[in-house]
Amino acid sequence: MILSARMEGVEMGAVWHKSYDPGVPRSLEYPAMSLPILIEESSRKVPGNKAIEFYGVALSYEELWTRIRSLANAFHRMGMKPGDRVAIMLPNCPQAVIAYYAVLWLGGVVVMTNPMYVEREMEYQWKDSGAEYLVILDHLFPRAERVLKETAIGKVIVTSLTEYFPFLLKMLYPIRAWKKKLFTAVPYGENILSFASLVSGTPPDPPPCSVKPDDLAMLQYTGGTTGVPKGVMLLHRNLVANIVQLVSWVPEIRFGEERFLSVLPFFHIFGLTVAMNLPLYIGASNTLVPRFEIKEFLRLLQKGKPSLLPGVPTIYLAMLNSPDVEKYDLTSIEFCITGSAPMPVESLRRFERITGGRIIEGYGLSESSPVTHVNPAKGVRKAGSIGIPLSDTEYRIVDIDRGIHEQLVGEIGELLVRGPQVMSGYWRKPEETEIALRDGWLYTGDIARRDEEGYVYIVDRKKDMIIAGGYNIYPREIDEVLCEHPKIIDAAVVGVPDQYRGETVKAFIVLKPGESMTAEEVIRYCKAKVAAYKVPKQIEFRENLPKTTVGKIARKELRREAVELYEASIGRKEKKKES
Repeated sequence: MILSARMEGVEMGAVWHKSYDPGVPRSLEYPAMSLPILIEESSRKVPGNKAIEFYGVALSYEELWTRIRSLANAFHRMGMKPGDRVAIMLPNCPQAVIAYYAVLWLGGVVVMTNPMYVEREMEYQWKDSGAEYLVILDHLFPRAERVLKETAIGKVIVTSLTEYFPFLLKMLYPIRAWKKKLFTAVPYGENILSFASLVSGTPPDPPPCSVKPDDLAMLQYTGGTTGVPKGVMLLHRNLVANIVQLVSWVPEIRFGEERFLSVLPFFHIFGLTVAMNLPLYIGASNTLVPRFEIKEFLRLLQKGKPSLLPGVPTIYLAMLNSPDVEKYDLTSIEFCITGSAPMPVESLRRFERITGGRIIEGYGLSESSPVTHVNPAKGVRKAGSIGIPLSDTEYRIVDIDRGIHEQLVGEIGELLVRGPQVMSGYWRKPEETEIALRDGWLYTGDIARRDEEGYVYIVDRKKDMIIAGGYNIYPREIDEVLCEHPKIIDAAVVGVPDQYRGETVKAFIVLKPGESMTAEEVIRYCKAKVAAYKVPKQIEFRENLPKTTVGKIARKELRREAVELYEASIGRKEKKKES
């Protein structure tokens, strides 16, 4: 059974339900252009509009595009050729946008690098991708310098956040940098160049852009079943398609009139597509936030009055949990596009009462640029659901063991997707590509179910599934049960080794401020909510849980800690026996 956003009426038992937004086209026409050409179009249509704002300094579309062309020309003079890999290791700032499009204009391949990476992670990514150029923040340079000789990187372009600061903040920043040990003396020379000098000292006349839609645009690194990061190969047409799909999904979007506030990191594919590429494509103004700090974030929300706020549940929950949230006027927000984790229903309702906006929950992954499913912008939205497929996107739910047999309504299986936004494969990993892509279908590794109206619900990650005593246990189900308890603000369960059951369930719990609870209370509560084999056998209370850059619980880190603790206890028992 295939469910698609192109369906008419009933097709093989699938229903295009009346609750689907009637304003959303089910099939689209995609411009046969590369990504930089699309953004160049915006600069021609609204040259005087504000494109980006950073700490009060604004760049119009014309100014931004001039800087992009200047840097592209500087790269060209350095000898950059189509296909060359360029690592960009920057937070959300104007330089990240300029560098990204300058590289794409010349046909280069962008390798977005998380600024929080340690040397080992940087070295692996840059060696695997074959990066030859690096654009990096000055205070990150010493960390990168220690691994450069192990890579093919020959040219390093260094920038500072202060380059686009207003005058007063630029004067005060060195003091702050010294206090936080961020000040770095960069050894500029023939191969270590100044970003500011390249942009200001190079005329904006690069060679014409000859990039085709089927050319490689990015290597977006992501984890996998092997635990080894893989470079997801995203073509220009993949990224362009996903932007067009998202714009069509919210027919209320007004070209040249929307305002964004972007705190989602651009080095993550969700932030890159929804918080950077999308605003530029629709001629919107975009306030860039390099780091999430709740007080500053609320201030920027009130000042910038964004109409669209891309985010993740942790951001919205931080806003709601701030004692100052009621002091701010947040009613400019019309839509919030969110993913990575489900938004608690009561929190969602409260957020929408405060802002008057609508939270649209969706789903995606690096391999699909990333969005494949979203709840309708105006139609029926279902709590806990990732919604329905975007235009021209199909999905299937198949058996977990073999990935072949279609599952019926309500049955659990692996989610498969197919559409123009799906990657071409993994960089230099043919075996992993064959596992992930079969007959055009992307095997997501997520376990899901669908209802009779075609809405999809993610149950869990396939790799996170716990098998205890022969029973399959989905951690996300237990997470949700725990988070429903009035004393619990956050929770995550993982599978840990057990000599009798193979694995057993361990819960990590964060209590609300001022609350107290015992492990016995947690277990008693769970027994009333889930089957006995799903009840956590181990409980650990914590002040917070480790999160990824986009707010997902770092379950892998929790599992590693739990396994290490288990192995240490086994070691102690063995030593005790020997003695």
